[in-house]
Formats: sequence, structure tokens, C-alpha cells
Amino acid sequence: MSELLPIDSVLACPRCSRSPLDAAVDAYHCRDCRATFPLVAGIPWLFAEPAASLNEWRSRFDLTLKTLEREQQQLSAAARASDISDLTRRRLSTLADAKQDHAARLQELLEPVSLPTPGTAQDIHLAFRTRLPADQGLMTYAYNVFRDWSWGHEENERSFEIVREGLQQHSPRRMLVLGAGSGRLAYDLHMRTSSALTAVFDFNPFLLILARRVTRGDTIELYEFPLAPKGIDQVAVLQKLRAADPAREGLHFLLGDVLHSPLAAGSFDTVVTPWLVDILPERFDHLCRRINALLSPGGRWVNFGSLQFHVADPSLQFTTEECVDKIAAAGFAAPESFDTTLPYLCSPASRHGRRENVFCWSTIKREDVAAPPVHEAYPAWIVHGDQPVPLLDAFRQLADSTRVRAYYLSLIDGRRSLRDMARVFVDQNLMSLEEAEAAIRASLMKMYDSSRRP
Repeated sequence: MSELLPIDSVLACPRCSRSPLDAAVDAYHCRDCRATFPLVAGIPWLFAEPAASLNEWRSRFDLTLKTLEREQQQLSAAARASDISDLTRRRLSTLADAKQDHAARLQELLEPVSLPTPGTAQDIHLAFRTRLPADQGLMTYAYNVFRDWSWGHEENERSFEIVREGLQQHSPRRMLVLGAGSGRLAYDLHMRTSSALTAVFDFNPFLLILARRVTRGDTIELYEFPLAPKGIDQVAVLQKLRAADPAREGLHFLLGDVLHSPLAAGSFDTVVTPWLVDILPERFDHLCRRINALLSPGGRWVNFGSLQFHVADPSLQFTTEECVDKIAAAGFAAPESFDTTLPYLCSPASRHGRRENVFCWSTIKREDVAAPPVHEAYPAWIVHGDQPVPLLDAFRQLADSTRVRAYYLSLIDGRRSLRDMARVFVDQNLMSLEEAEAAIRASLMKMYDSSRRP
């Protein structure tokens, strides 16, 4: 295999898994299943269902813009109140103006994923969630962008040092950074190692579109809204996002899903997974086998991050010792592992920041192993819709609690008191008066508290 590979040579169809992809001017095409994968802002869009995933991200971006518009309107209305101080008015006005300007800047940056037609109302977005994980939205990692390309030198440098320590004497030539986020670690590794090809892989278009522009020499200006601003001048900070130098040749950005990989088997001699294990909804032992398949013989896998597993089954929420055992069982040499700490999102404009204790490992592929099963996000009775929906315990419990909740919510009419509502429960032989009052009060407290949060 050539040392100077074009990115095309490491790609495979994420739909039929093994078929090579042919490059065209504005898309990639599968030789076998004839699927077409477009370029979005110059980045290959390599999701198994490219049209569906693009529509999902477009809907999420539309929701982001609508949320910013609503926040701007609320802030402007609050700033017009007569019973607030001048300082409060200044803060609210500053935030309102920044939200409006931020939306315009995002619109320019993410024009390739903008809806071609007027978007859906916000309540419709909230009612019908897209298939992408709800906790992995378009702007979920917005703070990481500022860390990577504005003020996060200490954390960025420490992350690079962790990976460099994991690489030991290994000199990467074909490197993959899986879950690369906004790309700073991948950029640093590419610029400070001998890698001829570095693939920067993530599933979030906001992060990769921004990273591609920054690493090509552009300066992007976006607003940081600190979680706990240090003062009134830090409630909205227009940050300049830029790289020290344009990336040298060989840094490539790829949008896709790790669990339906568009990457050919054995294409890389190095795989780096920063903060990836804790966000994937898949068994860890299956992930180990996926990493194994991507590596060439003798290739190295370096990982760091937390071990807060994204699966509900307690038998799959492994400790560090169990992880080491699973890695070795997936065709790798016994990993060298260590714990270390690093700063995490310590913005100079915010009082919010912390130090993270992370678990790191470095291991070498010693043999091929059987491929993991094809990942299925949802069972067939959801996907196809022609099979009975099983009455799972979780569904039964939710149905019971939802019926009770819906019933008492229907009693809220602006006239009944909490005690009046509780008496209705007594009349229906559902609860005693004391039980009904306590249950309704607790639920109303949660809803009221929630209504007061931003």
C-alpha cells in the first residue's frame, strides 16, 4: 500500500460495507449498490442513508435557528421591562443582540445544511425527534469549538501529550481520529507527527465544517455564551477561531457514523479515539472488534476519555480491568494503560470548568478477529412497522404513569385547587386524599421548577 494515499483509497460503502467508492466531482458512488454520497461543504457525506441523515441534520439546524430566534425575542422583551436596573437591561440587550448576530453567523457557516424550504415549527421538532441520539445534537459540543480554536491551549496540549505518550515509538503514516469533534487534536497530530494521511472522522457537520475551514486558514467568528460568565462583559464573547497555520497536505475530513463505517478494512496503521467510548450506544467488546477491523497488522490503537458507558445493561458497564480484558480478547496485545488528569473546558470567560480524570490505553493489533454484528439502532418492529410492538416492562410502566399524569393535567383548568384535584382522585378510587395531594404536589413542583429554567 502506498505511503501517500488519496482519501478515496481508504473508503468503502457504508451501506454494503465492503464495496469501494468511486469519486466524482461532487459525490462518491458505490460500485455495487449504486448509492450516491454527496459532498457537503467539501466533506464526503458518508452516512449509510445519506439523504435521510442530511434531512435530519437540516431539521436540527432549523431547530437551532428557531431556538436562537425565540431566545432573542424573549431577551429583547425582558430588556424592555420598566422594573429592571440599567445593568440588567444592558446584559439582556447584549445577549439579545449577540443571539441574533450568532444566528446569522451560523447561517453563513452552515449554509450547506440549511433547509431548502421554510422549516418546521419548533413544537413539531420537539414532538418528533430525529433518529440521531437526542443527547448528540448539532450544538451539543459548541464549547469544544472555542476550546479547540480559541483559548484551550493547556487542554489541547495535554491531550496531544497523552496520545504522543500512547504512540510511544510508533510513527503513524495512515492515521484515523474517530470522534474527532472540532478537529484540534487531529490537526495537532497531523502537524506534529509524520502521518501522510490523517482522516478526521465525526458525525456532526457543524464541528467538521468549521474545522475544515479553520485548518485551511480561515478565521471564523462565533459567540461564546459562557455557562457562568465572570462579569457582564463576558455574557456573550465574540471569539476568533483559527489555526496557527494552515494544515499541510493529507488532512481529510469525513462525515459518517462509526457504527456503519465508510472505511475500508485494514486501511490505517493508527487509530485514535478521544472521548469516544462513553458516547457510543454499542457494546464495548463490539467496538473493540470494529477498531481491530480498521487497523492493518501491527497497527496501534490509542484511546483516552471517561468510561461512562452509553448502555443500560449493567453487565456491559465495564470497569477498567474488564476493558483491558475485552481489548485483549478482540485481537489486541495486552494494552498498556494509565490514568491521568487534564483540564476540561476551562474558559477564561467563565467560572465553570473542571479537571477530568481520564483512562488511557495503547495497544497493538496482533491478529484479525470476527467482525461484530451489523449495528441496528432500532429493532425490526420499529424500523419496518409490520410486526407487533412488544409490551415491554418499561412501556407498561410508562403507559400507566402517563395515563395518571394525563388525567391530572386534564384537571388543570385555572379554577381547581391542588386539593380539588386530589378529591377527584379520591372520588375515582385512585388514591387516598393524602396520597393524591402528595403525588400531585410533587409533580406540580417539578413542572413549575422546569418552567423557570432557561
